[in-house]
Amino acid sequence: MKSPVGNPTVELTTDKTVFDIITSTIKTSDQEEPFIVADLADIVYKFKLWKLKMPRVEPFYAVKCNDAPTVLHLLAALGTGFDCASKNEIESVLSIGVEPERIIYANPCKTRGFIRHAANVGVKMMTFDNEMELHKVKALHPDAELVIRIRVDDSSSICQLGVKFGCNIKDVPHLLQVAKELDLNVIGVSFHVGSNCQDSGAYSSAIASCRHIFDIAEDIGHHMDFLDIGGGFPGFKGPYVSFEEICNVVAESLDEHFPPESGVRIIAEPGRYFVASAFTLCTNIIAKRETFSEDGEPICMYYVNDGVYGSFNCLMFDHAEVEPIPLVDPKYRPMVRSSVWGPTCDSLDCIMKTCDLPTLNVSEWLMFENMGAYTISAASTFNGFQKPEMRCILPVHVMKYLQSLPTWANLLEAFGDQVLDFSNANVSTDCDITNGNTDNIHLLPHQESVSA
Repeated sequence: MKSPVGNPTVELTTDKTVFDIITSTIKTSDQEEPFIVADLADIVYKFKLWKLKMPRVEPFYAVKCNDAPTVLHLLAALGTGFDCASKNEIESVLSIGVEPERIIYANPCKTRGFIRHAANVGVKMMTFDNEMELHKVKALHPDAELVIRIRVDDSSSICQLGVKFGCNIKDVPHLLQVAKELDLNVIGVSFHVGSNCQDSGAYSSAIASCRHIFDIAEDIGHHMDFLDIGGGFPGFKGPYVSFEEICNVVAESLDEHFPPESGVRIIAEPGRYFVASAFTLCTNIIAKRETFSEDGEPICMYYVNDGVYGSFNCLMFDHAEVEPIPLVDPKYRPMVRSSVWGPTCDSLDCIMKTCDLPTLNVSEWLMFENMGAYTISAASTFNGFQKPEMRCILPVHVMKYLQSLPTWANLLEAFGDQVLDFSNANVSTDCDITNGNTDNIHLLPHQESVSA
């Protein structure tokens, strides 16, 4: 099933897995270029899991994490909002039919032209953390619904953001007073514990701080009813213990400080949570160099056709850790100390400085899982190397669920113009997430299901 020009192929499957698609591609075609396989069912699973674990918190997807059109269309159809940081991101989301009310302009420091654009297209919710931003908004978008972003403890996160964004809590009264004098509408508070948070307690203390700010705002004359708890939610394959732990802490803290009867609307800005584990990257070994260490140990240097200027920019910008998985049977191949390099002429282009791999040959493949977050969105064509081709798989039973959504027509337009009829398929529209398996979401009628 072909999508519109510029968008990836969306292949309907019945029982094929991502690995099945990958092995078929490299064995039955003349494929040499790197490629990504995206499991759209994984994204649907994450959405259902979110609604189960945090029903009070509306997810606003962080577009910067992965702006692939298919991802945006799917999440829009599922009903998420969107966290945008620029004019182009806002335009990308509006262009697929998302209402301006489902967008938060979550960049505390915006260019004047971008603020003007937000006003023109009806995007009202936006963050701020300094006095000069308030004066810009007053001049360019006086009807904005402002959210004050505070700095919280992000020391336990892999990517810390507090050094750049968020005002000190001691500065909050002054900023709220300035907003009041400018007759600006401050509707709530936002924070971000940092990307890929490693400590669920960071959310608890941040939410408690927000409660204090709500009280300060009320004294000044701002009647807040909006809370944005930011991102930081993990999204890698494996047990979701850390995600569930965060959910439990968040739920407990919200019930304590912002119970349902408070009437406060609560959103979050998950990015990697939705897409990290859905994307698998395959790279081809284009060259091999054999050398020896100082103590005489053999070393293999493998050169593949994607690197840090491409999908692996996550190593530089996102502090990611990747694991090469050889797509060969290692049974009769000796293990050797190895390194993996990208294709460009820059010596910085190193994916793995040292690792143990079975002896591999040129034209064989290395696979990398968990490549959906902060990879393709920042990839470049430096040195003339193209970005990986992207293919999507969508199990028929998940397609059947999507057909039940009122937004199905928009999805069908995004995925292609072929009209599909599954009326005789033995599938249900309920998504079972009880088995915790994100590789293959079962939607069979006899299983327990979770309604979104």
